This record gives sequence, structure tokens and C-alpha cells, in this order.
Amino acid sequence: MLNPLNKFLQFTPMPASPSRRTLLISGLGLAFGLFGARTAAAQPHHVTKTAPAPKPANAKKIVMLDPGHGGIDSGAVGHEGSEEKHIVLEIANSVRRCLAEHDHIEARLTRDADHFIPLYQRVEIAHQHQADLFVSIHADGFTSPSASGASVFALSNRGASSAMARYMSKKENDADKVAGGKYAAEDNNYLQQVLFDLVQTDTIKNSLTLGHHVLEKLRPVHHLHSQTTEQAAFAVLKSPSIPSVLVETSFITNHTEEQLLSTPRFRQEIAQAIADGIVSFFHYFDSHERKPR
Repeated sequence: MLNPLNKFLQFTPMPASPSRRTLLISGLGLAFGLFGARTAAAQPHHVTKTAPAPKPANAKKIVMLDPGHGGIDSGAVGHEGSEEKHIVLEIANSVRRCLAEHDHIEARLTRDADHFIPLYQRVEIAHQHQADLFVSIHADGFTSPSASGASVFALSNRGASSAMARYMSKKENDADKVAGGKYAAEDNNYLQQVLFDLVQTDTIKNSLTLGHHVLEKLRPVHHLHSQTTEQAAFAVLKSPSIPSVLVETSFITNHTEEQLLSTPRFRQEIAQAIADGIVSFFHYFDSHERKPR
């Protein structure tokens, strides 16, 4: 059976001598458009049936904030019963309010209530909103209550950068299993690897830069579990064209950090740091006359 992407790339007219990136992003637009058509029936309020139109040059920068877990998937649970899904939604809303202070940035959420969204649809939502950045927010757990500190992760297609990164990515990638195997199967098929490979190098580079800026803003607020941006094969970070990071604000399974996460002050400080890191990232690219993607 003829791959619809191959058909598109073969027969759709393109401008003379198109750049490699222009051609690839055009193909990606169709790929996500076709995927959106397949998933729209299941989540009509999150996805659309067509690829998004190009953004105007003076359009606001769109930041897609992704509160991890939700609905049937509570995420990690602290010793005192705190659920990750509720805490990260509050932090994400705080990040959105912080970013609203900047006229050139608009923040949106993959979920604004306690409901479940499969990992692959989180990426699709970001694409349909034409997001410039994707930031997934978590407060994960570990097997030992002594694990503590904030971390930032970017995508890797060459294996995890540490044992902790490998553990975290496996744990997060298993989230859809809570709702059934069909979602896990979609996660494995939502993106054609050959097309992803063509643009991922540049996107991962920008993701690492974003991770650096976020870490530098988190450093004065909360101690870091890892001093540099870690990398692993997180499914939720697999956008081929949108720089994406996953922020572990702290470990909810650590007694002290669970108590910190329960306080509005700490959640606000973490949210402000994430927002400041995003703003710093955009300033960096503006000063270098580059675009994030």
C-alpha cells in the first residue's frame, strides 16, 4: 500500500529549490494532519482534521504546557496521599499566569481539568496549536524516598543519559497502560520514524538549550537532582519539530518534597522559575536572530 506521505512528497508542488527543512516540515504537517483525522473521533475537542496553516511572522510565541497524568492516571502518589496529577496541574496553571505577563508569549494547556489524555495525543495537541515549545510538568516518584531535587529531561534516540533517566522515561512511557493497551499501541505508531529521524537532530539540540535555560532558573529555587539536562526516550517529547522538555519539579515520594509541593509558595516559586526559563530561552534565540524551529 502506498504511504500517503510518500504520495504527498512526490506529487505536491513545492516552491523552486525548497530548503530541506521546509520540505520536511511540510511533510510533517501532512503527517500530523492525517493522524489528527484518525484520532479526532476519539477526542474531538483536542485535535483537528487538517494540518495547521502557517503562522504570521509577528504571531505570538505559543508555549504548550503539559500537566502530566490526569483522570484515571494519578501519576506518583506521596506518602501522605498527595497525587501528582493535581499538583502538576496547579503548577502548570501558575506557569501560564506567569507567562501571561509577557505580551509576545501565549501559554496553553494540554489539559485544564482532571481528565486522561494519551501521550501521543499530547504531542498532537501541541502540533495542532502550532506550538513553539512543549513543556511537560511532573512531580514524579522513585523507589527510594531519599531521591530528591528537580530535573529537566530532553529526548534521546541513542539511549538514556543515566540510570535515573532510563527509569524515569520507562515509568512515564508506561502511563498509558493505566487506561489500556490500545493507547500504548498508538504511542508506538503515531510518528513515522524515518521522517522523525530527518529533523530530530536540530529539534533535540534546541530542546537541550531550552533545558539549560530552565535549569538555570530552577537552580536558585530548589536543589537539582541533576546539574545538566538529562536525555531519554520519553514518548511525550517525540515531536519532530517542536523543542520539548520534561520538568520533574521534585520527587513526591520524598517526605520533605511532598510537604513542599503541598505549599502554594513553593509551587509558585517552581512555576515562576519554569516561566523565567522559557522567557530566557526565547530571548536567547531573539538575540542570536534564530528561531526555535
